[in-house]
Amino acid sequence: MLQRAVRQEETVVRVVSSALAYSVVEVEGALACRMRELLTARDGAPTFAMRQFEVSPGGHTPYHSHPWEHEVFVLSGTGLVRLEGDEAAISAGDAVLIAPGETHSFQCVGEEALIFLCLIPVAEACCR
Repeated sequence: MLQRAVRQEETVVRVVSSALAYSVVEVEGALACRMRELLTARDGAPTFAMRQFEVSPGGHTPYHSHPWEHEVFVLSGTGLVRLEGDEAAISAGDAVLIAPGETHSFQCVGEEALIFLCLIPVAEACCR
């Protein structure tokens, strides 16, 4: 894993290699889903963790909830975000806010993988 830190005054910039390996999401309810933790507390991130998910066609993240909000940005593919009693189509360029306590799941409905960034509080662990 290639990482390079550049210090400019008091700001640290960390560049993470695109070769960072994915791990399979083994949480109950997940199907054909994997994740890479791009930036976390171990990289010096004080507030937010950034993860990248890849959901294969027909796959989905677990249908779950947690007490913190998180933000999602879709990089590629098409899918559905399933919420309690509702769902919405998502595709590249869409941003999604999941409110604290909202039960949710992301499902790939296209022929290509659904790839998205997900930001959560750095102190929380989810979908590992």
